[in-house]
Amino acid sequence: MSVRKLKPITPGQRFRVVNEFDTITTDKPEKSLLVPLKKSGGRNNQGKMTMRYIGGGHKKKYRLVDFKRNKFDVEAKVVSIEYDPNRTAFIALVQYTDGEKRYIIAPAGLKVDQTIVAGMSNVAPEIGNAMPLSQIPLGTVISCIELRPGQGANIARSAGTFAQLMAKDGRYATVKLPSGETRMILLTCLATIGAVSNSDHQLIVSGKAGRSRWLGRRPRTRPVVMNPVDHPMGGGEGRATGGHPRSRKGIPAKGYRTRSKTKASNKYIVERRKK
Repeated sequence: MSVRKLKPITPGQRFRVVNEFDTITTDKPEKSLLVPLKKSGGRNNQGKMTMRYIGGGHKKKYRLVDFKRNKFDVEAKVVSIEYDPNRTAFIALVQYTDGEKRYIIAPAGLKVDQTIVAGMSNVAPEIGNAMPLSQIPLGTVISCIELRPGQGANIARSAGTFAQLMAKDGRYATVKLPSGETRMILLTCLATIGAVSNSDHQLIVSGKAGRSRWLGRRPRTRPVVMNPVDHPMGGGEGRATGGHPRSRKGIPAKGYRTRSKTKASNKYIVERRKK
């Protein structure tokens, strides 16, 4: 994977850094795995705006991604590595030996024609394979981790992210998450070997405001330029700093911890993420 800086032949391209997409092998998605994606524009079922700064954007279709990897002990061949407009990571189209096709989150280093498999036992810890934490060697880099058995992957799914298996004790494995948090997860939860693809995503520079509009993001008004009636940080003569950073509802921001001290899952967190 690599990025490319464009020549400044227009104002919008002066600072633009784009993804080379050199690992992408096709631009034609699998039709059987596409479903329509309806935009809300930040409105609820009454048409009232409940989320600001959402609207517009290019029309997209959703790719049905298999986060559960529950087709056990059936080998699958990687058909293609594809771009997915709904996520930062790339996705891989795999075809099982019985003919079924599915999309999975593509790990870094996954190649076309490679064979991958998911299983509860007797699965080699190789890139792209999915297995329970109990079967993964200590120190292995993993991604797409379940938090509850059978729920489907919901940890370390975005571009370039990965976690590391630190220890196993009793029914739980200790995993260091991408945020820096160290947490206990049941050994029966599945995880995929390897880091998520497209690690260069963090190096991309939009170059112009219009590209945010293509992604469905409308301009965001800074709180310090609002009036006092609209935000606690608004008001004042001239350019005021806004005082203590806080949300629209008055909750302190930028470092203030909002996690409940009585949350049931607190006992599974070994070490909190750094500020």
